[in-house]
Amino acid sequence: MKSGRATGFLLSGLALFFAGCTVGPKYQRASAPVPAHWDAPEPWRESAPSDSLSKGAWWEVFHDETLNALEKDSLAANQTLRIAAAHLEQARASAAIQVSTQFPQFATSPFAERQRLSGNRATTIGSPANGIPITQSAYSLPFAVSYEVDLFGRRRRTIEAAQASYQATAADLENSRLIVAAELAADYFTLRQVDAQIALLRRTVETLSRGLDLVNSRHKGGIASGLDVAQEETLLNTTRTQSILLRQQRKQLEDAIAILVGKPAPDFHLDPKELDAEPPAINAGIPSDLLERRPDIAEAERQMAVANAQVGIARAAYFPSLTLYANGGWQAADIAKLLNVQSTVWAIGANAAETIFSGGQRRAQMQFARAGYDASVAGYRQTVLNAFGEVQDSVTGMVVLNEAQKSQQDAVDAARRTLAIAESRYTGGLVSYLDVVSAQQNLLNNEQQMAVIRGQKLVTSVLLVKSLGGGWDASSLAALQVKPKLKDVVAP
Repeated sequence: MKSGRATGFLLSGLALFFAGCTVGPKYQRASAPVPAHWDAPEPWRESAPSDSLSKGAWWEVFHDETLNALEKDSLAANQTLRIAAAHLEQARASAAIQVSTQFPQFATSPFAERQRLSGNRATTIGSPANGIPITQSAYSLPFAVSYEVDLFGRRRRTIEAAQASYQATAADLENSRLIVAAELAADYFTLRQVDAQIALLRRTVETLSRGLDLVNSRHKGGIASGLDVAQEETLLNTTRTQSILLRQQRKQLEDAIAILVGKPAPDFHLDPKELDAEPPAINAGIPSDLLERRPDIAEAERQMAVANAQVGIARAAYFPSLTLYANGGWQAADIAKLLNVQSTVWAIGANAAETIFSGGQRRAQMQFARAGYDASVAGYRQTVLNAFGEVQDSVTGMVVLNEAQKSQQDAVDAARRTLAIAESRYTGGLVSYLDVVSAQQNLLNNEQQMAVIRGQKLVTSVLLVKSLGGGWDASSLAALQVKPKLKDVVAP
């Protein structure tokens, strides 16, 4: 008994000694090139993006109740988001599986048997069968406890990888939400742009119809020629055709929105509404903020942590493993005596294992893990570069579209003056009706271009919000860990 206690104390001491030993590289976030500022003139200034973007419901900055309702529906019913949420639950469960390995495994396998041995059974020396069959019973109530000591941190690295993977999946869910919400907002504002174009064409058709009536009246009076009537009819019908074609584009956008909000396209409809909103003021912040405000960057960073832990796991394969075990219980041929002291059985021990020759497998595993880490670093840096490019494109786009809108408004004003002059000169008999038709066509083209620019500004502002991370902050991932709780530990 003393010898057994000494062995137990020695094993416990060795376990405690090696428990704090974790092989493999300590994780550090890889560096990435970060510009000092965005390449954009005033009025863009560097400040925190959170100044104007609320966390989560960033679309509310556009102050459109219809858009707010659609975004709420998409968060609740979008199937892509449900898939991402299910993957998050899988990642959490996977992390919980690895966390559970910190605790001993306790098992039992009760056994009861009654058997008859043949009188002609094979015999051993000293135990002849004598042609007499034997009927006997056997009962057993065993218990077994085993625990693999984490000598060199293989388990800790595995848990570290599972926790980082859980956090990466959470960041992927946030990125999916951001993508779906941004796509919905972009489609919505494009739909409103098309509504504005259709309304403009409808008003133009009404104006041209009145103009055609006037030309017909003048033609009947011998003042206007048949050519004037034909020219006005051509422009009127061309404008109607444009309106008809835009209805198809509108329906396609409406169907795309229906899919995003999780509704069947045939049953989904949005009432027409002209575009009357202007993009809100959105501050791009400083480029270094982007590393903490983009969920795709956070996901790539967490994938680096996973790959780093995998290197530690591969490194731990070079070292021995130690498993402590204890077996005990009761065995008896008579169930009435099963729980007697004399029926007690037990055993304690330890099992050490070390791979001596693996044919280069462990080295290959290390090479594989290190190459995976290098790939994750490159992926992280590429994600950062893409993020900077997206923000810069959106900022530049907003600057260009602001200037284009001012210039286009001047063009619309000039086109209206041109039409007024052409109509006045035609009425005075100074020009042909072709000048009026040309002025009408020119005004319509410029007003259409203005509607497109206004729609593009709103869509670009949505892309800017998306590229800034939608008000999200990577600090929320730090608290996202699976921690062992008593109810989980004792659960079957």
